[in-house]
Amino acid sequence: MANIVPSTIARGLSSGVANRILAKKYVLTKHFEGEPKKSDFIVVEEELPQLKDGEILTEAEYLSVDPYMRAYMIRFKMPADMIGGQVAKVIESRSAKVPVGSYVTGSFGWRTHSIVNYDNPSADQQLPVHVLPDFGPYPVSLALGLLGMPGNTAYFGLKELCQPKAGETLVVTGAAGAVGSHVGQIGKILGCRVIGFAGSDEKCQYLKKELGFDYAFNYKTANIRSALKEAAPNRVDCYFDNVGGEISSIIMSHMNKYGRVAVCGSISSYNDTTLPKVSIVQPSIVFNELKLEGFIVSRWANRWQEGIMANLKWLKEGKLKYQEKVYHGFDNMVDALVGMLRGENTGKAVVKVK
Repeated sequence: MANIVPSTIARGLSSGVANRILAKKYVLTKHFEGEPKKSDFIVVEEELPQLKDGEILTEAEYLSVDPYMRAYMIRFKMPADMIGGQVAKVIESRSAKVPVGSYVTGSFGWRTHSIVNYDNPSADQQLPVHVLPDFGPYPVSLALGLLGMPGNTAYFGLKELCQPKAGETLVVTGAAGAVGSHVGQIGKILGCRVIGFAGSDEKCQYLKKELGFDYAFNYKTANIRSALKEAAPNRVDCYFDNVGGEISSIIMSHMNKYGRVAVCGSISSYNDTTLPKVSIVQPSIVFNELKLEGFIVSRWANRWQEGIMANLKWLKEGKLKYQEKVYHGFDNMVDALVGMLRGENTGKAVVKVK
């Protein structure tokens, strides 16, 4: 492989050769078996072409690691470029809509540089590329968390599917993660009683003391049924499910009639080589006439900025708080992914590329 100069922009040696851009990217060579491993990937370089009209060249500053990455890659034929969102700086532009020096966010994958047709995006692009609004004093990395895909997952998933009302009881699993911690705070803004389940006593203290959850329990040590009887004596109206598994079956059995369940993910089993057996949920769904709906946040791509601006407004008003777990270095992407899946993070996990 050719050496990469620090800027990764190498000038051709002969006068007749135009500038060339060498990008580094992660390629998954085989489907994950259990926990992701570095040996599942190779890092390759590719030479990018010159920009065409309407295109922009971006350089990654922050890359995201999210639970969905572990689950989604099974859909791809190997080898496949690793998926994921990033915040990137525009270093060259042939789009009148995007000036050099601005920041964008998009699903560019685990790569250092990308060329994107901003003026005429491809039809298979899951989420549109967005030029970031002015975040004021807040870091641009929030475009991968509170002010990005996880924030919109919480905003739309809770408000559109659970439709919580003031005075109702909301339960959130994975409550200390990027999505769960946001869901619980929105629940409090909307006047709900909020109960969270997280993976350590430290995380539970953070949820109660910093984020204002009414109750938080360590699912590894608590008796889930007893915890629900204590925290939700009038049972549960809304459940935001990030984890799946037996805990979800128990929570659904403790819901009120016409309760609503937003199914966001099932991180509890993503690394399992055989799926766990859990109690059936159909009796709870039928007899309590529950509404249970799974979702992918791209459903609201045409309302993306609505969620970003609503969350930004709440943040500026002091109604939302956040934490970030920042890993460092493009070479540490796999360690960051594994750490996030193990629950090392409170709040959003991101990788600072340089």
